[in-house]
Amino acid sequence: MGLVSRAAGPGSPLDGARVLITRSPERSLALVAALEKAGASALLLPLIDFERAADQHSLDVACDALGAGAFDWLMVTSATTVHVLLGKAKERGLALNQLVPAGTRIAAVGPATCRLLETNGLTVHLTPSDEQSAAGMLDTWPGGGRVLLPQADIAAPRLAQGLSAAGSDVTVVTAYRTVDYPAAAERRLAVPAEDGAAGQVTPSYSLLSPAAASAGISDGSINAVLAASPSAVRRIAGLSPLHGCRLVVIGRSTAEQAAALGLKVAAVAAEPTPEGLVAAVEAALATARFPAEPDGRAAPH
Repeated sequence: MGLVSRAAGPGSPLDGARVLITRSPERSLALVAALEKAGASALLLPLIDFERAADQHSLDVACDALGAGAFDWLMVTSATTVHVLLGKAKERGLALNQLVPAGTRIAAVGPATCRLLETNGLTVHLTPSDEQSAAGMLDTWPGGGRVLLPQADIAAPRLAQGLSAAGSDVTVVTAYRTVDYPAAAERRLAVPAEDGAAGQVTPSYSLLSPAAASAGISDGSINAVLAASPSAVRRIAGLSPLHGCRLVVIGRSTAEQAAALGLKVAAVAAEPTPEGLVAAVEAALATARFPAEPDGRAAPH
């Protein structure tokens, strides 16, 4: 398997660790750089990808209603949804802050989501006060109001149900489809490199095949694997028994999915940021010891 060169010196928290990231490259650059800084070698195995929603009519109707002021709240739970909304605004010859009326409040989950919304001229009025997840949002939600909730086709119903239970009138619309990587080229949702990576030196990385990743987990050369969503956990479960590889996840729903599949979670990231994920990997591997990394050369697979 290909290994990322490390800039950190001996004594770094994760010196010698090999960590598998299950995101696509454009969503992983900041995390790869953070792992390198902590002394780890990052390996990439994209497991999920995103396609445009099959029902564009319903999405367009929802966006037109949003622009007409039909909703008190727009709730955004992922940066991917922001990219979809940016595309819909562009189709209408608008900027995103022109599509969303000034009187519509915005609730958002995750710092990357908030950052992307704010970069495009919108004010985020509500975020989870604790855990950055759908469950965290429900813990914070004030209740009431007409809410537009664009989300992935496989999103769990918990958020919409919880909002409704709190007295909100919720309109759910599919913003995009989650599929196995890679998505069909003609339907793939184009997503630029993650916000925050611009201007930074792009870290080197190697993409693994599923077979190479499975072999690395089996032989112990991959020490930890990161899962950012329940769908990623489901695909990891089908990849290989984890053996001694530590599973690190983002969010309560991802941890619950892992438990349902019989996978032991070594650590749950306190926040879905590169720093939060690195801290979770450090906690998961606190008692582990790693062999010295080969002198920058790729290990065979």
